[in-house]
Amino acid sequence: MATFVDRYPEEAAVVRATFVVAFVSLGIGAFFGLIQALHRTGYVRILDSVDYYTILTGHGVLLALVFTIFFLLGLFTWAVARSLERPLPDIRLTWAWFGLTTTGATLVAVAILAGLIPSLGVSADVLYTFYAPLQAHPLFYAGLTMFIVGTWMAGADWFLAYRAWRADNPDDRIPLQTFMVLTTMLMWYLSTIGVAVSAVFFLLPWSFGIVETVNPLLTRTLFWFFGHPVVYFWLMPAYLLWYTVLPKLAGGRLFSDPLARVVFVLFLLLSTPVGIHHQYLDPGISEGFKFIAMTNTMFLLLPSLLTAFTVVASMEHGARQRGGEGYFKWLGALPWRDPAFTGMALAGLMFAAGGFSGMINAGMNINYLIHNTLWVPGHFHMTVGTAVALTMMAGSYWLVPQLTGKRLYSRPIGLLQVVLWFVGMVFMSNAMHRAGLAGVPRRTAEPQYQSFDFSTALGSVGELQAQIAFGGFLLFVSVVLFLFNILLSSFETPMESPVDDSLPAPLSGAEGSPLVLDDLRLWTGIAIVLVILAYTLPLGSIVTDAGLFGDSPGFPVLIDAVAMLKEVVA
Repeated sequence: MATFVDRYPEEAAVVRATFVVAFVSLGIGAFFGLIQALHRTGYVRILDSVDYYTILTGHGVLLALVFTIFFLLGLFTWAVARSLERPLPDIRLTWAWFGLTTTGATLVAVAILAGLIPSLGVSADVLYTFYAPLQAHPLFYAGLTMFIVGTWMAGADWFLAYRAWRADNPDDRIPLQTFMVLTTMLMWYLSTIGVAVSAVFFLLPWSFGIVETVNPLLTRTLFWFFGHPVVYFWLMPAYLLWYTVLPKLAGGRLFSDPLARVVFVLFLLLSTPVGIHHQYLDPGISEGFKFIAMTNTMFLLLPSLLTAFTVVASMEHGARQRGGEGYFKWLGALPWRDPAFTGMALAGLMFAAGGFSGMINAGMNINYLIHNTLWVPGHFHMTVGTAVALTMMAGSYWLVPQLTGKRLYSRPIGLLQVVLWFVGMVFMSNAMHRAGLAGVPRRTAEPQYQSFDFSTALGSVGELQAQIAFGGFLLFVSVVLFLFNILLSSFETPMESPVDDSLPAPLSGAEGSPLVLDDLRLWTGIAIVLVILAYTLPLGSIVTDAGLFGDSPGFPVLIDAVAMLKEVVA
């Protein structure tokens, strides 16, 4: 059997290119993460606290946006070509969106890193949550806009491939991997409207000085219109691998194709109308709208629980095909020496723990306790930092040989790497959650207030800081091992027998599900209605209270406060 690179050499070249950008971003972002962990815990400080926010912004943007989304772009290109069994319709369009997204990401990175050289007069210390009153250089917003438009073009590329396939297969069900890609991109198109409007019509003109003020609550709300769905945009590639590749690695088959389709439809419907749950502490939004957002968020537990059931059932089926028996002994029959399988399985386990802490974030009353504390980064690193990042790294051990035609340099190093990541994240995220309960703040270079000591019954602050530093160090070592393994794999000799990239048929196939599941127009229409219901009144209230461009005395006060804080830190 020919490998993917043999069947679709041009598409494989694009996927390799996206992975290169993703892995370079991973390396730089991980190094920034190590600097943060050591700085905040006080063990090693190689920069001034005022520069900490540049590193923090770089860490968030390079990992949470560039690494994850470039990996998604490559994975989805692979999934569409592989599942439709045909090349993309126009490889020039494919290279065009790669060039645009890469250029945009480069401009964003330059704008951020230039902040370390004050004489350049370029700064973007706005964190990855880039809303007012923090202001970045126009280069940051321009690059961000190019990056988003590039992802829109990638989605168009995949929809064109689907349209060509549909013309030849009018009565067939959409292949599962392509179905996952299309529903994810429909959610992305809908959710990025908010951030595109914010960047193009408010933040970019403001940074150029065309307008003097913007409405900070409006830009914040438009960001979170996008900011929660983007979590699922990161998560969907992991789900695609869990549903379609993990069962094969376990030695079995996907438990249910219809359940997988239901999960992706639910994410399309429910991901966007919940962003206000990130704004429980914002005074400009009524409690009623916040309650609605909380209720909608709780419905998002359903697709996650369905995923846990379906993926575990698929793994159990594989284990029993390998001779596993008993209620729990079957776990020992799984291929734990395979780094691709072990990494994905551990990522799923960590995601379950992150889901429980996410329920705390979603509840209004409990959220007030932990919202501006280290609890939130602890949750974030469990979900995106492990469920997504570890799945992507583990999946690379299976994908890269197909894209290069060369074997993986070292499976034992790969196994060590995924275990190190899991252990490091256990230490760091556990300490972050506990520190958050003690009130230790997030987003600060100095976690300790002057003349004040945090005390907690859950452990001393010194012990928690040691765990964070140790965990951060293990995570950095894990990334180094991963990049080392992937780099050396590129110098390996071609494989004599290609990797089998075929995926076994599910135990319950698409033919067992209603045709309406494949009606993408219907689900998109319902998703649009839900967003209108969730956001029309809150956005209207925000604009009525302070105008589109912040026509209230509060905005200059916020700007002055931010400037004063920077001077104090400096």
